[in-house]
Amino acid sequence: MSHNNKILILHGWGGSDAPHWQAELAAEIAKNYGTVSFPLLDNCHFPSKNRWVKQVKQILEEFKPDTVVCHSLANTLWFWLCQEEMPQVKRLFMVSPPSITTKEATIKTFFPCEMPEELYAKEIQMIVSDNDPYIGVAEAETMARHYNIPLTIIKNAGHINADSGYGKWDFIEKRVMEQK
Repeated sequence: MSHNNKILILHGWGGSDAPHWQAELAAEIAKNYGTVSFPLLDNCHFPSKNRWVKQVKQILEEFKPDTVVCHSLANTLWFWLCQEEMPQVKRLFMVSPPSITTKEATIKTFFPCEMPEELYAKEIQMIVSDNDPYIGVAEAETMARHYNIPLTIIKNAGHINADSGYGKWDFIEKRVMEQK
């Protein structure tokens, strides 16, 4: 793992408490003397888009990550952040982005969401499951095509979270930590 790679991990609705793969990834990076920021976003069970945007803008300014790893609602948050110009990151991992037309009362301030013109990242990878309750494969494929980015579809992984068995996840650790 290159030690000048600062990694920001952004959780979705409700956080990513251990044993969620994002918590495991944060621990793994730290164990390898990597630089990681895994912030708990404001009021994560009842999130407000404007507050999250403000909070993450500040984190981006202060931490200046090279790599950003988003799960679930964090991808929607990234879309909102990209509605205005911002510094480009080297790598962006988009795991289980929800549909841009998600209808869910608790997180309604985030939707509907437009796909921004630019994702402000040099390299982007999207990873979804073929049975995610929050997004269909067809929409994920449309998103990936729109940005011309590689899409990995995992079989039967639900929302790719602790509930669907994604605690420690080697696939993402290897990619994020650039282990061949």
